[in-house]
Amino acid sequence: MGLTGHKIAVLMESDFYEPEILYYARRFPEEGAEVHFLSRLWGEKEMTFQGHEHRMPFTVTESFEDVDEFALKEFSAVIVPSGMVADRLRYTEDPDRLPPAATFLRRAFADPAILKGVICHGMWLAAPVPGLVRGRRAVVHNNLLGDLRNMGGSYVDQDVVVDDDLVTARTGEHCHLFARTIIDLLAAHGTRSAGTGLWAR
Repeated sequence: MGLTGHKIAVLMESDFYEPEILYYARRFPEEGAEVHFLSRLWGEKEMTFQGHEHRMPFTVTESFEDVDEFALKEFSAVIVPSGMVADRLRYTEDPDRLPPAATFLRRAFADPAILKGVICHGMWLAAPVPGLVRGRRAVVHNNLLGDLRNMGGSYVDQDVVVDDDLVTARTGEHCHLFARTIIDLLAAHGTRSAGTGLWAR
């Protein structure tokens, strides 16, 4: 299988879009990849979140706050899904400190070898660290056009947009195209020019 040995992180919180999350849970393993759903567990061993459409429960047992630099490098891709996940994850108790999830995203963006996937309203998580997408080509849900432009991103009117190590998609209903693009890029990982850190298109 094309993605054997690859690990993919998907950030999670309540009000996720059930069809999208269920698709990732099945589609990436079909290609041989491990999928890890990460959230902020607030010191708990696990947390159960509810979906947006049908209130479907989904239990997460892994925290992104436990992912150190070595563990982070084991992930081939980090995905911020659609729904209200990003809005919930960007909560911070201290207004003078970045939300832990935004800090995790910034760490992932700092490594060009990690493919970053942001779909639909997932771009909200980048709002506290706008430099991550400044000057980058991307697509977002139409409701987030102003957000992307205020962050300095360059909107592209396509269902899926690839800008080197950043893959964005328009809505959760485009998750199949989004996942297909990520699969293809990871499968072609070895075709990147040596030392450039740039992903094939």
